[in-house]
Amino acid sequence: MNILIINWQDIKNPFGGGAETHLHEIFKRIAARGHDVTLYCCEVPGLPREEVLDGIRIIREGNRNLFNFYVPLRYFSRFKKEHYDIIIDDVNKIPFYTPLYVREPLLGISHHFFGSSIFLEAGRIAGSYVYSAEKLVNVVYKKTPFAVVSESTLKEFLERGFPRENFTIIPNCITPGDFPMRVGEKNRVPTVTYFGRLKKYKSADHLVKAFAIVLKEIPKARLQILGTGDFRPELERLTKELQIEEEVKFFGFVSDEQKIELLSAAHCMVNPSMKEGWGITNIEANACGTPVISANVPGLRDSMSEGQNGLLYEYGDITGLARAIIRVLKNDALRQELSDGAVAWAKTFDWDDSATKMIELCERVIAGSKNSF
Repeated sequence: MNILIINWQDIKNPFGGGAETHLHEIFKRIAARGHDVTLYCCEVPGLPREEVLDGIRIIREGNRNLFNFYVPLRYFSRFKKEHYDIIIDDVNKIPFYTPLYVREPLLGISHHFFGSSIFLEAGRIAGSYVYSAEKLVNVVYKKTPFAVVSESTLKEFLERGFPRENFTIIPNCITPGDFPMRVGEKNRVPTVTYFGRLKKYKSADHLVKAFAIVLKEIPKARLQILGTGDFRPELERLTKELQIEEEVKFFGFVSDEQKIELLSAAHCMVNPSMKEGWGITNIEANACGTPVISANVPGLRDSMSEGQNGLLYEYGDITGLARAIIRVLKNDALRQELSDGAVAWAKTFDWDDSATKMIELCERVIAGSKNSF
């Protein structure tokens, strides 16, 4: 197949996240199996306009804030003439509304809708722009086949009136060979870790507040925060306000090697986000032999097996989160059971399987498009 993917960002973009990881890990495997894969995305200062990365030809063009306006222009001036077998629209942030103009077989990928959560992150004006743009998805993409990453994302689409037969679940996964896939030696002091972007809707402030409660019962505990983002100054201010700055360490960006080392040595990881498409960081922690305490919200609950790879708590319940952390840190038998279960759970997610499912879905979409004429 000759495949064109349209997404706001590529894997090298510093604003990239789980959506970019899902796209890159699946399609680099598809490229390795002999298919031609091109990704069109926005420019990144310091990166070339075009390059081949892991077999994927990446074309970068246009300002990040205006990239959605570049897409239809470049489709008609270039891509329409390049005879792609299928075009894939990774629908996140502001949609590209490709069903209005793309005539090749079209497949959508979706991780989740921001919905009203966008107002917490972006404010009223910018949030209204994204919220309204997502509403139009209900009309423009109603007949488009989709790959979604979780049952929660599927449920969102069904609640918006989309037909069930248009959807295939292709989950986020890991590359088992990149992780220890065992329970390793833990830090001498009880260690709680956060790993992810530092954005307001990710709610790492809930963890900081809960950790202040944990310290009252486990004074030797330490909190490690891995990741970058514009919410870091607020989190640092909060640690000082709660007088726990000595017990909390911000690592900023970490390499894959350092990520694995830190996650492996942690006693638990906490994912307090308001909403996610799935929760790949949960599985990465599990693959390092570390259980996860996660908010019971759409997406994250799909990457959790309560009592096997970790515990769930109700989003926003600071006291409940603190109790769950204390329970895991103080109960050695429970922590060992969850750690062993975390590794077993992580072994069920493999990018190779998701790549196979994506190829099969693309072939069905192409065949279905030919049959419709």
